[in-house]
Amino acid sequence: MILLAHMLFGAAIGSLIKNPILAIIVAFFGHYFLDVFPHIDYSIDNLRSKLWKKSLPDMLKITLDIALAFLIIFLFSNNNFLIYICAIVALLPDSMTLISKIFPNKVLSWHDDIHTKKVHFLKYKKISNFWRVLTQVVAISLSIFLLSLR
Repeated sequence: MILLAHMLFGAAIGSLIKNPILAIIVAFFGHYFLDVFPHIDYSIDNLRSKLWKKSLPDMLKITLDIALAFLIIFLFSNNNFLIYICAIVALLPDSMTLISKIFPNKVLSWHDDIHTKKVHFLKYKKISNFWRVLTQVVAISLSIFLLSLR
């Protein structure tokens, strides 16, 4: 799932749950919930393989995705600090997966196995791109709707 969808979903959780600790925990696990659905990821192979000279387009995609998420959150939410924290927390599972590729260790490798093989089990199934894109459109649209409830 693109980072935009994860961040908006985390932000929506932060806007709905008023208990900060519970909101942060649910936003973290909300990432895995979204990843269960079939979706398309953009390639970050150059980052994973440490081809730093070729990684600029990958870093640009990530930066623009995160910037767009923050802009949408700013425009559609009440801009509570917790909403932004939950948006960032919703990125942690993907961040942990990326860090495990760059700096391998047992804990992050264990997480990476669960995240990429168990949670993303539909990634390896033959599902049309229409459905993979539609799940992200629905997640983003629903998140924006929930963010705009004030």
